[in-house]
Amino acid sequence: MTKSTTHTISMTQFRQLFPVSDCINVGDDVCVIDMKYDRNLDILKHPCRFDGYLVFFCISGQVRITINLTDFDVVEDSLFINFPGDIITVPELDESQKSSLHFIVMAMTKDYMSGLKVNMPQLMARGVALLNNPCIILTGEERAIAKKYLDLASDILKSNLMYKRECISSLLSSLFYLDGGVIEKRMKDAQARKDVSKLDRSKVIFDRFISVVSEYHTQERGVAFYADKLCLTPKYLSKLVKSASGRSAPDWIDAYVMLEAKNMLKYSDIPIKEIVSRLNFPNPSTFHKFFKAKTGITPLQYRKM
Repeated sequence: MTKSTTHTISMTQFRQLFPVSDCINVGDDVCVIDMKYDRNLDILKHPCRFDGYLVFFCISGQVRITINLTDFDVVEDSLFINFPGDIITVPELDESQKSSLHFIVMAMTKDYMSGLKVNMPQLMARGVALLNNPCIILTGEERAIAKKYLDLASDILKSNLMYKRECISSLLSSLFYLDGGVIEKRMKDAQARKDVSKLDRSKVIFDRFISVVSEYHTQERGVAFYADKLCLTPKYLSKLVKSASGRSAPDWIDAYVMLEAKNMLKYSDIPIKEIVSRLNFPNPSTFHKFFKAKTGITPLQYRKM
């Protein structure tokens, strides 16, 4: 992959990571991939964004994925959804992990998803906010139904049917409501076990906070800005973020800024002065102090490592 500022991966680039025989697609909008370990996947060792939606169905194996600086375990018989703009990293895999890894992945562009008759973020938000891990382990019944959906999608994509795109669109709309139903069931099970009202509020706000930070961290680093976006006071936002994550709101903002800075320093040739501008620091001196306080070394020293 060529050097870039944010390592945003397009659908075309994503498909190119896999052998042609393992990737079935409709134009540039949607594809289904039978994914086993390939050395091209090593690109995900570095923080990347996929410019669309990814749905992972884990058939076998286990891998730890970092999404927006938080680690999650994806295990056998589980479903994992990655949203546009999420920063995803997959650490180095050992040989046993590589040999057992097997996923079915559905990838869709944002434009394609916007045309489906389903509001994906709204459908998923409540359930995901109540789960400690967005990797959902399916029951035997859920797994069997999900597999039928994926097999049917694969058959349609391989076929010479007319209106193939429209068939896939309807199928995907149904699939996402299936996913939403699974998450809603997990939510009700959690509520039956204990009172999660306080967790609900903190997690919902935290998820919204992270979403806004992901969008604006190169422009704004003050808690007040994000509190205003969420229609909360800075003090109340800080309290909820700390309660939900164990880390302060400024820590999360700084972490995103550092991730962006490290990406540009390590994986691009952008001059440091330009990085200072892109991250909206007032001058190079302020950026150097910020970076050194977080890492113990200067930006130039980090770039040369």
